[in-house]
Amino acid sequence: MSFQGAIALTLDAKGRLAIPARHREPLAAALANRESATADGGGLILTAHPHKCLLLYPEPAWTPIRDRILKAPSFDVRSAALKRVLIGNAREEAMDSAGRLLIAPELRDFAGLERKVWMVGLGSHFELWSDAGWQAQNEAAVEVLQSAEPPAGFEDFAL
Repeated sequence: MSFQGAIALTLDAKGRLAIPARHREPLAAALANRESATADGGGLILTAHPHKCLLLYPEPAWTPIRDRILKAPSFDVRSAALKRVLIGNAREEAMDSAGRLLIAPELRDFAGLERKVWMVGLGSHFELWSDAGWQAQNEAAVEVLQSAEPPAGFEDFAL
């Protein structure tokens, strides 16, 4: 499974986000083989990201990330902060029968999600951004890419 592309979506009045049909089946397939599958088809992990967006992972892709974070030393200030943001805000959610995902009010507040939400595929997962947050990220990314050397390993990369 590899998710890509950005799409603008609308949160409904109850804070639900309709997952686009093209992503529902791959998300369901990623969850189909997990041992802890529940009757309601849960297994989507929604959590906060330090960049003030939300992350949406199928549970099988999230588990190794969670396990690595939990192994970090609790007395290291940065590790503890990472645990609090990523693990402390993580919630297992399920799409309803209409393919909607409820986003908890505290996570909506964290990311500043209002009516318009951007769902951005990044391979193994999605980022959920407020409209203003996504626009600012795009502008910042273009500035960095125009003013800096390419990242390590991309020096001879061409499109």
